[in-house]
Amino acid sequence: MAQPQTESQALGDLAARQLANATKTVPQLETITPRWLLHLLNWVPVEAGIYRVNRVISPESVEIQVGEAGEDPVPQSYVDYETNPRELTLRAISTILDVHTRVSDLYSSPHDQISQQLRLTIESIKERQEAELITNPEYGLLASVTPAQTVTPLGAGPTPDDLDNLLVKVWKKPSFFLTHPLGVAAIGREATRRGVPPVVVSLFGSQFITWRGIPIIPSDKVPVEDGKTSVLLVRTGEDKQGVVGLFQPGLVGEQSPGLSVRFTGINRQAIASYLVTLYSSLAVLTDDAVAVLRDVRVDQFHDYS
Repeated sequence: MAQPQTESQALGDLAARQLANATKTVPQLETITPRWLLHLLNWVPVEAGIYRVNRVISPESVEIQVGEAGEDPVPQSYVDYETNPRELTLRAISTILDVHTRVSDLYSSPHDQISQQLRLTIESIKERQEAELITNPEYGLLASVTPAQTVTPLGAGPTPDDLDNLLVKVWKKPSFFLTHPLGVAAIGREATRRGVPPVVVSLFGSQFITWRGIPIIPSDKVPVEDGKTSVLLVRTGEDKQGVVGLFQPGLVGEQSPGLSVRFTGINRQAIASYLVTLYSSLAVLTDDAVAVLRDVRVDQFHDYS
């Protein structure tokens, strides 16, 4: 009877791998989102970091004559402006990135260490930017809604009637709804339950459900607390007296609008430092440019049988 072979007849996988080059991905960051809000806003460059929103006082006081021409004198009027308009100052979101020069010198092939560190840092800063545009207590969308533009849900979940009530508040060329992904799912359930499943449209190469032709945009920056969230309806654009994003142009080391990266030096421990700063804010030009449906439940499910 032949004895079993105890020695390898050919080169094994483990040894062979020592001569192989693995294909490596760049670092993957799970917290990166599409940040649709940043894409949908119109961005306005701001001189000296200050944006003044001038509004009119008492437009009803303008007297206008209607009727046949006669001998009655044409009324005289003028439009008054607020004497203390609101001024918005750009806010800085910044951090200092440290990279040891030994790491960047020795371990930058096939992926440059400094480039990847900066990429991930910038992604994190932009995620924070979107969060601030929604939740910042001074200029965020949620904080900018007036009581007159706040809608109370008719029931528990976000129903089609609730969305229609938002459209009543922002009826002049509304641009998009904005809510948490759980809110998007809840809107879809409530509409489907009532026999009017939302129509789907394609934007930026992705699919979005709509209501009355207006896309419903998801963002995980819209807060969810105790199974409840908010649904915003926004009109965008300076020419539409809507909501606009603000940024500072012409920065030193500008990487994209409002974002700069500056090398700040190497310390005695051979650590190189880079200052990453993003300047932005948000302005609601008129009160009727945004409305919110508050405290709608996103944990209600139905039996469709």
